[in-house]
Amino acid sequence: MIFDEYSIKSQVRPVPNFPKPGVTFRDITPLYQSPRAMRMIADSLIQRYVDSPITHIGAIDARGFLLGAVIAYELNKPLVLLRKPGKLPADALRQSYQSEYGESALEIHRDALQAGDQVLLLDDLIATGGTFLAAARLVKQLGADVYEAAAIIDLPDLGGSRLMQDADIPTFTLCAFAADE
Repeated sequence: MIFDEYSIKSQVRPVPNFPKPGVTFRDITPLYQSPRAMRMIADSLIQRYVDSPITHIGAIDARGFLLGAVIAYELNKPLVLLRKPGKLPADALRQSYQSEYGESALEIHRDALQAGDQVLLLDDLIATGGTFLAAARLVKQLGADVYEAAAIIDLPDLGGSRLMQDADIPTFTLCAFAADE
């Protein structure tokens, strides 16, 4: 199947003034409701990483879990969950961060990664970069390296992808939306 950025973008639903006034939320649920779009997204990421040195897929809570599970399965890699606080049952590390909606945090099990692991971080989109930067800090605290941070959507006007690149975190997205789109 051939990747078509327009086809992906056309199925992302803009929701004005959600979760607060002035914000246009980019809803990816229509992508998951389309088997063709879901296959296009998954196949594009699988092709990108099939011959890469990644050892683990780091899926970010919660929409990153949807894509992360598929990619981990197809690439036969362990899936590491980066969860919201209080959701992991064993000993975990926590990293706080600022998002576009306020302060939040992520956690990862202390035994999830080790030195030398190469982690592909996955989430639905890159906005301010806070979530990905927190995930990368957790990966590094465990001695592993972030191979790349990947998402379906980049919102470059919010500056997250630039902050991530400035922090030496390679990024990859399938499409981008300008603020006025």
